[in-house]
Amino acid sequence: MQNAFEFDERLLKAAAEAEAAAAAEFAEIDRISQHGTAKVLRAFQQNRVSAACFAGANGYGYDDVGRDTLDRVWADVFHTEDALVRHHFVSGTHALSTALFGVLRPGDLLVSVTGAPYDTLEEVIGIRGSGNGSLRDFGVQYRQADLTAAGLPDYDAIPQAVQGAKVVYLQRSRGYSLRPALSVADIAKIVGITRQVNPDAVVMVDNCYGEFVDYDEPTDAGADLIIGSLIKNPGGGIAETGGYIAGKAALVEQCAYRLTCVGMGKEVGCSLNQCRSMYMGLFFAPEVVANARKTGAFAASLFRSFGYTCLPESGGRAGDIITVLELREPAAMEAFCAGIQAGSPVDSYVTPEAWDMPGYESKVIMAAGAFTGGASIELSADGPMREPYAVYLQGGLTYGSGKLGILQAAQFMLGRGLIRL
Repeated sequence: MQNAFEFDERLLKAAAEAEAAAAAEFAEIDRISQHGTAKVLRAFQQNRVSAACFAGANGYGYDDVGRDTLDRVWADVFHTEDALVRHHFVSGTHALSTALFGVLRPGDLLVSVTGAPYDTLEEVIGIRGSGNGSLRDFGVQYRQADLTAAGLPDYDAIPQAVQGAKVVYLQRSRGYSLRPALSVADIAKIVGITRQVNPDAVVMVDNCYGEFVDYDEPTDAGADLIIGSLIKNPGGGIAETGGYIAGKAALVEQCAYRLTCVGMGKEVGCSLNQCRSMYMGLFFAPEVVANARKTGAFAASLFRSFGYTCLPESGGRAGDIITVLELREPAAMEAFCAGIQAGSPVDSYVTPEAWDMPGYESKVIMAAGAFTGGASIELSADGPMREPYAVYLQGGLTYGSGKLGILQAAQFMLGRGLIRL
């Protein structure tokens, strides 16, 4: 490895120690992965997945066997009544927007109980921007229960906040913040509080980055709807595009009406040639998520030894695949991201630069040499160029390649005098 990539001998020694320190975490990750694999395999078998499911339909997509069977497989994996899995979703934000517009009506109240939502949803809701068809433009009201100073849900404030809400919204992942990602146990507690105060509320969870990270999913904890992207965890690095909405059948139908049109919903929308990659992606997802989590755990263990603060904290329970490294200065962010890019299988020769990324308030630097553009389940690192200059690391299709990418990032920082061994 040293001869192939010219890593400093001292760095390789530090890496071996960091990997040994993460052994117990690796073992738990493997147990969760095996549990997820069993769920997926059983769902494939119970729904009689066959080669016929991989032949995509065209035109209107009536009686698309592959599409309809995949919905049932997805519902079984996530223990829901129904699911809407489509390559038509262009991103996780699109799937979330479809769900919000599908369920909410003028005069309804949307309440976020995990503070401000992810940057790209602010304009969808109408919190930011001039308004061009946002929920607020259509008369949907919004309020939020802010997180505590420690970045945790404010369980004391939630009962009052959710009164009268049509939708109670939870963002599982940390987004571009330092708060902990929500565990399934956290979600179960919020669901319980909500049901006591407002039993008719629809509990909707942005599950992006969280699938297969734990033994259970938010729907096992009582959530009514979960939403995510196929170029993150559940696509397994194989799905080329798409997203999903899963949960109660009546709610999924409303979302399908929003995606296509009222009266047609899930009955139309051909799968073209996307079915096979979506099936394969889901099949590989638990193992790929495990590889991504191991990559993050290794990175955190290594960079803690360099004196950096990394999240989740050592021994803490992960709620998503994201590992945060607080690098404290722009130069360190730039060097780290340059190293991740150089350690990628695709576009390794380019250098990432911060830019005004659509939907974000600050300039964002992003390293992502991926087979699928923007696929966060592949090794990538990004973050807004603002205090505390934290880089958000995610992905790693294989642990071996992920580890090499992290070592390349550390080598770049070492070469620029930003870390000392």
